[in-house]
Order: sequence, then C-alpha cells, then structure tokens
Amino acid sequence: MAPMIEEHPEVQVFDEIGMIECGVRTIITRCLPLGMTYPQFEVINFLARRGERQTPAQIACALQMTPGAITNTLQRLEATGLAAVEPDAVDGRKKRVGMTPAGRQAYQRAMAAIKPRMASLREGFTSKEFREVLPFLRALRVWMEEATQSAAPGALAAE
Repeated sequence: MAPMIEEHPEVQVFDEIGMIECGVRTIITRCLPLGMTYPQFEVINFLARRGERQTPAQIACALQMTPGAITNTLQRLEATGLAAVEPDAVDGRKKRVGMTPAGRQAYQRAMAAIKPRMASLREGFTSKEFREVLPFLRALRVWMEEATQSAAPGALAAE
C-alpha cells in the first residue's frame, strides 16, 4: 500500500481554487456565442463590468495576461467586430478599448446563456455561504498580489 501523503491545508485550498477555476472556464466556454473564446469573453466581461475605454495595459494587468496575450486577444476581438481599439484622445501614444454594438450583443447573449447556471448555483448554496467565504478569498487574493509584485523573477524557483 502506498504511503499517505500529508497535504497541508494551504495546498488543498489552492487545489480547490484551481479545480473551481477549471470548472468555471468549462461552463462559461460552453455558453459562449459561436467563435468567442474564453479569453475574449474575459476581456468583454471586464469592459462591461469596469467600464469601457480601458487601456490594453489596464486590461492585461486586471486579467493577469501577458502583453502578447492581450494584444492577440484584442486583435481577434477587433477582427470579429466585437471590440474597437482606438488612440487615446488625450495621449495619442496610448490606446483605449471599447466594445462595439456587436460586442455588447455577444456579451448579452453569453450572459443570458450563463444565467441558468448561475440560478442553479444559487439554489445549491446560500447567500450567507458566499458572504462568509468572501473575506478569506479577498485577503488571499491581496496577499497573492503583494507576493507576486514583491517576488523577483526566478526568486521562487531558487527557494
């Protein structure tokens, strides 16, 4: 019989978060309009929630995407007519991203398709349960952001 490996609770928490994130991606991807990818939905969702006219750098930072990944995603959104990337009126060196009417419609279709899944989620758990877990998850996210910003490249690999 193989020896039991002791799993620390912090490792178990990150395993659970990873599995939840994978499940969320799968559910959302299945609800997206034909041709829209999950990264494209993330950008459109970010613009819908945080307001349009964000810079690519702001979007990349918020979604933890590399500059290359955000450039590729924005080019694909522009090519499909779901977003427009235009020069900043104040600072011509910067770009601003906005949804097109077709992008807003695609977002609304995606959200309508996701809605039954959200209703099912609300039936499975109480609002109280969600509220109780939020402080821990927020504190964990802030800690991770601070740890990520303070860690030098390769520093974690050397430990």
